[in-house]
Amino acid sequence: MMKPVPKGWPRMSASVYYDDPRAAIDWLCKAFGFETRMVVEGDDGSIVHSELMFDEGLVMVGSVGKNNESDAFTPISPKSLEGRVTGSLCLFVDDCDAHHKVAVEHGAKIVREPTTNDYGDDYWTDRSYGALDPEGHLWWFMQRIKGG
Repeated sequence: MMKPVPKGWPRMSASVYYDDPRAAIDWLCKAFGFETRMVVEGDDGSIVHSELMFDEGLVMVGSVGKNNESDAFTPISPKSLEGRVTGSLCLFVDDCDAHHKVAVEHGAKIVREPTTNDYGDDYWTDRSYGALDPEGHLWWFMQRIKGG
């Protein structure tokens, strides 16, 4: 059995890195509905750490750049990889179409329009869409229609 997580933290969280994390935080809140829980600024005004909430989900937004490890651990944005995506984040929403509409209004690049997928009676039916944020991170938003 696992020990309880620290108060206010989910069992799992993710980090995404941006050339302009301040703009990313603002955009993610407006376009995708995140809420800012914490932003820590450095002496030079840079974003040192941030936490965005999506219901009980947590995403930390950080700056690209060098760290004290090696190049293999240097955070980068898909923007610097010619838009290649190396991962994605998936979030459940209450209304896929309404969420999609707001994302489009804020300039999300839609990679898959809202689509309903029925995986059969033994599984579930979801409605989902895929979107890229301004720096190319891939996000999937899903609504459970029935089942599982």
